[in-house]
Amino acid sequence: MNLTGPRRSGPNDDETTAPVELPHVLVTVAEDGTLTATVDGTPFPAPGETAWTRTTFGPLMDAITSDRTVAVRVEVRECDGSVFTDIIRPRTPRRAVTLPEKPVPETRRSHHARRVPRLMEVTADGFVPGEDVAIAVIVSHTDATGTGGARALIDLDTFPDAAGQEVILLGRISGTLAVRQLT
Repeated sequence: MNLTGPRRSGPNDDETTAPVELPHVLVTVAEDGTLTATVDGTPFPAPGETAWTRTTFGPLMDAITSDRTVAVRVEVRECDGSVFTDIIRPRTPRRAVTLPEKPVPETRRSHHARRVPRLMEVTADGFVPGEDVAIAVIVSHTDATGTGGARALIDLDTFPDAAGQEVILLGRISGTLAVRQLT
C-alpha cells in the first residue's frame, strides 16, 4: 500500500523553470493624441503615412497581437504622467464544425431553418417619437425612434411575388401614413 502522495515540485527543487514572458507593448500618448508604440523595445510604426491615434488604439492592438491571437502585456503612458497596465489575452479559438460522414437527408424543417431571408428595409419620417407604427400588409409592427423615424425589415420571401407590392407604414398616434413600393 502506497501512503505517499504525488510528488510536487517546490522552490528548493533542482529543476529550473523559466517564467512565462509576454511581449511588452509600450504605448506613449502625446499631447496631440497621437500614439507611439514599441514591442519589446522595437518601434511599431503605423501603416503608410498615418500615425496611431487614440481612436486607432483597437486596430493598433489587433495589429500587434495578430488579431488577438497572442497575449501581450500593454503599458500605456499618458501625456499627464499617468500609467495604465493591462494584459490583453488572446481570443479563444473557435472550434471547427465537423461534418457528418454521410449527409443527412434534408427535411422541410431543416431547409426552412437553413434558408437565408431576403430582407428589404422600408423607412419613413414624420412619426411621433416612440409611437407604435403598423406595417401593412400587416406582417409586423415596429416603434418610431426618438427622432420620429420608423424602420421595418421586410422578408421578401413572405410574398409570392414581391415585385409591385406596396407596404404601408401607419403611425397609430400621429396618423402618419407612408406608402412604399417593394422593388
